[in-house]
Amino acid sequence: MARVMVSEFLKIRRKMILFLILLGPMGVIGLEAVNFGVRYDWLTGVYKDDLWRGLIGEVSMLSILTILIGLTILTSMIATIEHQTNAWKQLLALPISKTQVFTGKALLTVLLLFVSCLLLAIGTIVLGLLLKFGTDIPFLYLIEMCFFPYLASLPFIAVQTWLAITMKNQAVPLMIGIVGAIVSMYSMNFPDWVPWKWPLLLNDWDMPVYSVLAGLAIGILLYFIGLLDFNRRDVK
Repeated sequence: MARVMVSEFLKIRRKMILFLILLGPMGVIGLEAVNFGVRYDWLTGVYKDDLWRGLIGEVSMLSILTILIGLTILTSMIATIEHQTNAWKQLLALPISKTQVFTGKALLTVLLLFVSCLLLAIGTIVLGLLLKFGTDIPFLYLIEMCFFPYLASLPFIAVQTWLAITMKNQAVPLMIGIVGAIVSMYSMNFPDWVPWKWPLLLNDWDMPVYSVLAGLAIGILLYFIGLLDFNRRDVK
């Protein structure tokens, strides 16, 4: 798997994928910088009891849509490398298993999104300091809001990886992922068992960790289902 992951990283080094990893958090932080810059007095009045938590909450709500659309584009771009060159047969002719190939694609998306969320957390801190919110940063809340939606989105990473790998026409996976991201933003009143609600970290118990645990469990299950299907397919 180490060799597979090295190979996957080499494939993307000259692609727009790495730029996308930077663009997501930069876009979110940039929009929030404009938001607070234009409405500074009003927003600081609304969040006067805890400016940092207010800023982090604003960033988090915008980042959820970015994560869901970002993972859709990432999985598609990663799979497209083989689709465009018709290289699946050559790849699978190498002394690596289909399990390693599928896992490598999924793991690459997971790692890249983790880096993007880490950059988002760092960018939030920088923005808060520039806005002169002080140095009393609620790090636990920051980690929760930047990384919990990402962990709760693991089922979508599993599904989009499977769709992107098994379909040469990437319009279908992209459409499904983008529609899912839009649905998620309006899922506040959905039942707690609906996966599109999990990235919002909302549930009847008011415990964000439950959404994360659900995302982890179903994400792992969907990964294995997708893996079994990929192993049984005749890749062209």
